Amino acid sequence: MRKVVAGKLHGIHVTGADLEYHGSITLDPDHCEAAGILPMEFVDIWNKHSGARISTYVIYGERGSQCCILNGAAARTCQKGDEIIICNAVYVTEQELEHIKPVVLTFHPDNSINERLGYDVSRDEHNRLAFNIIKFD
Repeated sequence: MRKVVAGKLHGIHVTGADLEYHGSITLDPDHCEAAGILPMEFVDIWNKHSGARISTYVIYGERGSQCCILNGAAARTCQKGDEIIICNAVYVTEQELEHIKPVVLTFHPDNSINERLGYDVSRDEHNRLAFNIIKFD
């Protein structure tokens, strides 16, 4: 089994950090559903400003709020306004790789969705793996 990208929120901006909360990252359910991220699912977070990399679990915030709030210990890794990448993953066999279709959302500075992209793995005429990025909308 290999760990591969299942969905990604790329370039979302941190809207808050709550050190006193009991942990996790709070995200807008609309963003999560569009990228296939579930509540309580573990995600990796990469801060484009500081280079910090952490893992935590997702909780859903207010629908339509476009929130991205780091809580508990995670609040030490990101500041309001930082641009981050949030990625969930799935374990697959090499044969299953061609059947998953990860969704990647990119964001405007106000956390509205800029682009909807997809990752696609297929095989070329020589049966070698090929990778493409598909733009939706």
